[in-house]
Amino acid sequence: MQRYSFVNLVRQALRHHRGWQPAWRDAQPQRAYDVIVIGGGGHGLATAYYLAKKHGIRRVAVLEKGWIGGGNSGRNTQVTRSNYFYPASSAFYDHSLKLYEGLGRELNFNVMLSQRGQIVLAHSEHELEINRRWANAIRMNGVDSEILTPAQIKKLAPIINLESRFPIVGGFIQRRAGISRHDAVVWGYARAASALGVDIIQGCEVSGFDIGGGRVRAVQTSRGSIASDRVVMSVAGHSSVLAQRAGLSLPITTMVLQAMVTEPLKPVLDVVVMSAAIHAYVSQSDRGEIVMGGGADVYNSYSQRGGLSLLRATVGAVLELFPSFSRLRLMRQWAGMVDVTPDTTPIMGLTRVEGLYINCGWGTGGYKAIPAGGDTMAYTVAHNRPHALIERFGLDRFARGALVDEGAAAGVAH
Repeated sequence: MQRYSFVNLVRQALRHHRGWQPAWRDAQPQRAYDVIVIGGGGHGLATAYYLAKKHGIRRVAVLEKGWIGGGNSGRNTQVTRSNYFYPASSAFYDHSLKLYEGLGRELNFNVMLSQRGQIVLAHSEHELEINRRWANAIRMNGVDSEILTPAQIKKLAPIINLESRFPIVGGFIQRRAGISRHDAVVWGYARAASALGVDIIQGCEVSGFDIGGGRVRAVQTSRGSIASDRVVMSVAGHSSVLAQRAGLSLPITTMVLQAMVTEPLKPVLDVVVMSAAIHAYVSQSDRGEIVMGGGADVYNSYSQRGGLSLLRATVGAVLELFPSFSRLRLMRQWAGMVDVTPDTTPIMGLTRVEGLYINCGWGTGGYKAIPAGGDTMAYTVAHNRPHALIERFGLDRFARGALVDEGAAAGVAH
């Protein structure tokens, strides 16, 4: 793998940048692999990387029906945080945040992590008391959290409106939270995995499975049958469809989730701000765009409502907090498919089909979980038992009633 450095950048500049190697190999499928990972997003690529890096399993193929990062990994709002309520969730997401903190050095790829902090706003004394309980639980889990007064919030975000129709009475902050560049995370994992021998195969759609004697034998793809006795499904909003082809039924509701950005402007917001009461969150990207997100398009799952009306509601909510943004033009809007479980906690681990592993149900939490998702799934595949951090996230928890209800800490989108 060609190492990126300042010295190499200068050397290539003197050569008119004609000596750069491709970041990863665009491989052709082999007849068989030790492990097949379905899905070329962040989770799939991270799983392949850690299988090769930490467990020495390098005959791995990542199958992607489109192009890597073309799904939810390229359609999110880049927030990285670990301020979750329950110990199981908090431990998992903080492991992910710690991996993010060293990811650029590990992958030799700048993922543009900016730990600017995330503020969760309270608009009533009742909501502030809930925030205190949430913040205290986070601290008990060993994760940083701090209650803020309105004056402290104003100092961190001077352009915020404390006296809108929804006056701000306080909130709390996780200072280690922030944003990173989603494309860079995907490309960094792809480049590092490819350098370790992983085959990244784009334009290869999986249509089914060969299952015999209760275990997986191969996957059927648009480029032929590929044999493997260990297969990982990591396909986000397409999980239910693909699982059905393996005879599995998942307790998942798939919804559309929108986000949008404005035209770029000079730095004005050096913190991520979230409000559950008015159903919106906002940050400023490294390119200067104001990034906005809100609730999932629940209505479109059941009726003809949603869509444009939800976009208007999200923009209206953001303008309650930041009236000066009304001068900006909305530059683009996009949507991705999110798979939401009944307890808004992911499904990770083994299935009743031997050798078939699943990583899904992330809702809006998938991006911030990429490093830990890949790390723990690689361990699970290598040892055929769940990693300690995901033991509570198994598919069987729904039958046992052992839910991990993170509906509140999951954010504003459910």
